[in-house]
Amino acid sequence: MLGKKENGFSTLNQEEIIEEFESLTKDAGRVQEEILKRILQENKETEYLRQKCGLNGRTDLESFKVCVPLVVHKDLEPYIQRIADHGSSHILTAKPVIALSLSSGTTQGKQKFVPFTDDMFHRALFISKASFAYRNREFPIGNGKVLQFLYSSKQLKSTKSGLPAAPMTAHVVNNPHYSQMLQGMKAPSCSPSEVIYSPDFHQSLYCHLLCGLIFRDEIHFITSVFAHGIVLAFRTLEQVWEELCTDIQEGILSSRIMIPSVRDAMTSKVLVAPNPELAGTIYEKCKALMENGWYGLIPELFPNAKYISSIFTGTMQPYVKKLRHYGGDMLPLMSSYYGASEGWVGFNVNPKDPPEAATFAVAPNLGYFEFIPLKDGLELEPVGVTQVKVGEEYEIVLTNGTG
Repeated sequence: MLGKKENGFSTLNQEEIIEEFESLTKDAGRVQEEILKRILQENKETEYLRQKCGLNGRTDLESFKVCVPLVVHKDLEPYIQRIADHGSSHILTAKPVIALSLSSGTTQGKQKFVPFTDDMFHRALFISKASFAYRNREFPIGNGKVLQFLYSSKQLKSTKSGLPAAPMTAHVVNNPHYSQMLQGMKAPSCSPSEVIYSPDFHQSLYCHLLCGLIFRDEIHFITSVFAHGIVLAFRTLEQVWEELCTDIQEGILSSRIMIPSVRDAMTSKVLVAPNPELAGTIYEKCKALMENGWYGLIPELFPNAKYISSIFTGTMQPYVKKLRHYGGDMLPLMSSYYGASEGWVGFNVNPKDPPEAATFAVAPNLGYFEFIPLKDGLELEPVGVTQVKVGEEYEIVLTNGTG
């Protein structure tokens, strides 16, 4: 869905993507009914729906409301632990569980496992394409690169059943269709894949910075999943900028990069020759920036960057001030997505709005959404996506195909 090509993206179909998404939202009630019916149909033989909930193959909304209780992650932990220990076996989902997502822990302070299937990847692909279409309409980019602070192998674990467990972004980035999508959007990462997949976070971060500086004139936007990832990266730059300049000047990669695959990729694809002129330019700019408290670092070092894209909501709000400082109070901060390890909810269709005013359109094809009204002292029944009222607060309930 969204575009004729599965992984392709061009300016030609950008408006088509937007038109298709807005068509979905205008018919959200029907889309939600179809999504719920499909989820229940595909998973009707799972242990949870048949034995625990007693749904017995029914796929209608009323049976769903009566039989399937509202639960929190703790209620599903025994089922998820069995998946982690022994594999999926139709416990929560009929689709093969190919991995477990490891939540960030930003909400409750504790990481948790969430089943990850191919469907989860395609939802991530969908929201990346759709969000980029709205951003690119407001801030069009040409052929260029993205300074993308991604770390695929960070916190990589393996469960008893052999399932890989990592943050959801790692599972998305590891899929070859992800890099194909970036190429199709004409926004490939400036870093080789070996840097993203590096098992050492600090070596990966250093290489991301080096790649960004070497391709500084080609960087069209800067992104990371969470805002703190960008702040951490540029705080690191403040400490290692002289070493980075030496690497560029001499054409020799720092000895701190010890992983063979990363060294090979960097020296064959990025740092291919000495560049004293570029090193001198960056050195002088960093020297001046340091004297000015690194204010305006991003537009000074990456002159063609048009915006910063990340998640700035919730626990990421405190990092907005620092990123505005790095952006010289002139580079737009785009709060792009709204979601969690359990699944995506929606994205920002008004990317020019500042993070404090960001609103997110629910994508009705990503899961079945219910909203519990938050009113003091009242336990109210959840309402559907077409029944919410502007100005009222709700807690989101998500039903997806992974349980």
